[in-house]
Amino acid sequence: MLNGMLETRHRSMSTFRFQNLSKQGRIDHFVSTRIGGLSSPPYESLNIGFHVGDTPETVLSNRARLAGNVRIPLSDFVVAKQVHSGTVTIVTEGMRGYGAMDLDTAIEETDATVTDVPHLCLTVLMADCVPVLFFDPRKRVVAAVHAGWRGTVKLAAQNTVNSLRENFSCDPADILVGIGPSIGPCHYEVGPEVISEVEETFGSTDGYINGESADGKGHFDLWEANKRQIIETGIPGQNIEVAQICTYCNPHLFFSERHQKGRTGRFGAGIMVSA
Repeated sequence: MLNGMLETRHRSMSTFRFQNLSKQGRIDHFVSTRIGGLSSPPYESLNIGFHVGDTPETVLSNRARLAGNVRIPLSDFVVAKQVHSGTVTIVTEGMRGYGAMDLDTAIEETDATVTDVPHLCLTVLMADCVPVLFFDPRKRVVAAVHAGWRGTVKLAAQNTVNSLRENFSCDPADILVGIGPSIGPCHYEVGPEVISEVEETFGSTDGYINGESADGKGHFDLWEANKRQIIETGIPGQNIEVAQICTYCNPHLFFSERHQKGRTGRFGAGIMVSA
C-alpha cells in the first residue's frame, strides 16, 4: 500500500488500485508503474508509450506483459493520441483495440474516453500528468482522463462528467472517482503564463497555486484543481479518492518527465466494465 492505494505484486511487476473502485465488483482497473518491463534507459523498464522514442517492439512487449499481469487481453485496450485537450470521446464496440498494438490506430486528439461497452479497457498514459478514472455503478459506465496543466484548465475532468450525464444519463451523486499518481504540488512549479490561465479558468489562484514568488512563479496543485472541478459537477467529495502520490518524488516507481528532464517513458491507468 502506498498513500492508501492498494498494491498488487505479481512476478516482477507492481500495479496499484484505488480503494473506492476496488470495492466495486463489476469493473477492473489499474495504475501501472515503471517496474517489470524490458525497456532500456531512459525508458526503463515498463514503458508503455509508443510515442516517446522507445523501440516499438519493446513497447508492445511491455504492453503484453502488463495486459497479462492485470488479466485483460491487450486486444481489449483502447488508447488515444493525447494532446493536452479537454476533448472527450465516446468509445464504441467498433473501436475495440484502437491504439493497443501501435500508435497509428490510436484515437485521434482526445484526452478523455467514456464507454458503457463491457470489456473495453480505457487507458491513459502519463509521466507527471494526472490520470482520473470514473465509474458509475448504476449505469455501469466508465471513463478515463489524462489531465496535465492544459487539460486541467481546459476542464477535461469536468467535461467528462458532463458527457457521462448527457450521453449516459448518469447522476453525478452515483459516480466514483480516482485521481491517480502525478506530479504533486511539492514539485510542480509553473510560471506566470500558467498561473494566468489558472486564474482565468477558476476565477482565483487560491488553493490552486501555492507559494507564489516575487518572480511570478508558483506551485500548481493539479490534484486539488481536478478535485474541485469534479465536485462542481455534483459528485460528492467523499466519492473522490486522491492518491496523493507524487511521481517526481517516486521516480523509482513512476515515470516523471520533470525528474528525468524530458526524456522518459510512460506508465498507464486503465478501467473497464468487466461484466
